[in-house]
Amino acid sequence: MELFQQKRPVLTVSQLTSMVKGTLEENFALVWVEGEVSNLRTPSSGHIYFTLKDENSQIRVVMFKGQGRFLKFKPDDGLHIILRGNITVYEARGEYQILAEYIEPAGVGALQLAFEQLKEKLEKEGLFDKARKRSIPMVPKKVGIITSPTGAAIRDMLHILGRRFANLHILIYPVRVQGVEAPPEIVQGIRDMNTIPDLDAIIVGRGGGSIEDLWAFNDEGVARAIYNSRVPVISAVGHETDFTIADFVADLRAPTPSAAAELVVQNKVDLEERLEALYRRLCHIVKGELNLLHSHIRNLEGRLKTPRDRVNQLLQRLDDMTLRLNLSMRQKVEFTKSKLEREMSLLNSLSPLAILNRGYSITTSIETGMVIKEIGAVKIGDRVGVRVTDGEMECCIERLTGKEEVGLG
Repeated sequence: MELFQQKRPVLTVSQLTSMVKGTLEENFALVWVEGEVSNLRTPSSGHIYFTLKDENSQIRVVMFKGQGRFLKFKPDDGLHIILRGNITVYEARGEYQILAEYIEPAGVGALQLAFEQLKEKLEKEGLFDKARKRSIPMVPKKVGIITSPTGAAIRDMLHILGRRFANLHILIYPVRVQGVEAPPEIVQGIRDMNTIPDLDAIIVGRGGGSIEDLWAFNDEGVARAIYNSRVPVISAVGHETDFTIADFVADLRAPTPSAAAELVVQNKVDLEERLEALYRRLCHIVKGELNLLHSHIRNLEGRLKTPRDRVNQLLQRLDDMTLRLNLSMRQKVEFTKSKLEREMSLLNSLSPLAILNRGYSITTSIETGMVIKEIGAVKIGDRVGVRVTDGEMECCIERLTGKEEVGLG
């Protein structure tokens, strides 16, 4: 029994794992595998970890940062992909996995998927909002162009701008328009253009090409630079059927670079003709208004009287008012006089003097001056004053007779 145990080979876990790893890597050096992404993780290391599965099985996948930086789209859970890689073993856990070198979406190109992903992201952030887009000045004085200095696009734009508005001030910022170096150069160009005073508009673009050729204008950094530009930006990338992220963010999208040159400035001849037409229309309107005013003035002149006539009218009115005033005053005086006479007559009729005229007299005490109304107020020997109509007498009481004695009562 001991002899049998000594002859059998015994491997450590590490040895067995290493042998399996070698066998797998030797026999599965390069494989293409299709499946659905799940359990996606992207830690701070930059590596990408996920599980690739189908209806019955699953396998772990890792893509290191070096290969992941070339991906044109973002893998996500539920995405159906095709990947290329080699089979290996993660010895720490004894799990076999795929070391991915290349990934593409199944059924759709990686660039197209990346385009849709970025478009959806930026749209949710409001970078495509039409309310924030600014209008291009009708007659710009200074325009910046960010493009390749050697491409056909810049020649076409300069030709059209020179033909349509020869005295326009144009600034050219040369950049690469494709390749990995293009996006940062375009971003820097937009930032530098924004430091130029009195710049009215910026054209960013290039001529036509494949989706790969135009990809620099689908870069997120370029999109955000356009969004943050204080100067209105015109996107002019490719042909009329080509759409890039820059087109959606820009204040104005031109279908081609040539169209951008036509949009940024109006034809000088057309503008002059339009101004001439507006001038003629303005003159016609002003002339009509002046004729209307002249007619109105002539109408007023016919209704307006001379100053002499107006003065005469006022003098006549003054005479009339003077006459009415004099008549009114005479009537007022006569009325007052008549009223005064009536009141004087009434006053005279109530005056004691009037009673005296009828034969009556007024007797007063010499000592007290009081009117004597009854016989008991005096005694024999008192001196009294008697007032008659034309004078006053002083008398001495010699005899007193009561009313019984005189038959009064």
